[in-house]
Amino acid sequence: MTEDPETDGSAASDEAAATAEPLILRSPAHFKALGHPVRHRIVNALRQRPATLGQLASAMGLAKGTISFHVRILREAGLVRLADTRHVRGGTEQYFALISDAFRPDGTGGPQFLVQAALAEMLPGHDDEGHTALQHMWLSQRQARALAARIEEWVRQEDAADSGEGEPFGLLVSLYRADIPKLPRDGDDNG
Repeated sequence: MTEDPETDGSAASDEAAATAEPLILRSPAHFKALGHPVRHRIVNALRQRPATLGQLASAMGLAKGTISFHVRILREAGLVRLADTRHVRGGTEQYFALISDAFRPDGTGGPQFLVQAALAEMLPGHDDEGHTALQHMWLSQRQARALAARIEEWVRQEDAADSGEGEPFGLLVSLYRADIPKLPRDGDDNG
């Protein structure tokens, strides 16, 4: 296998680049690239491991040319990189990987984008296999930070323990300041 001519280091440094800090989604190109359902599915497939265009096409049931088009857009947006090449039957097979293991939207448009992405991923007719609920809690800032940290740690532990078995499920967690009026206690009203 040979290195990506677009990178400046060894295969080991390429791997380190893929597992570094989360990529912060800031640019319109990031959101536009991830906003298309095919590209979103490609990113989810590449979370498993680097793959060739043919492997992605086979997994997604789409034409290789269609996959090539969408991978090019993801590369131009800086979300996917050429990870490796391999010579096969007189040709060169290219393996593509994510730039980072995790993407995090910045605060400007991220929440809406994540909700829309989760809705687009949900398989119709499978309501009995998931659980979707909206809960509200009254927390202090300290409690909210502690809860967010516990959730992140739990997700990291589950991700590390993922054996690749079972069916894929999505988890969208959002701890946000809700616009809910706080009623005065009984007897504290002026009415």
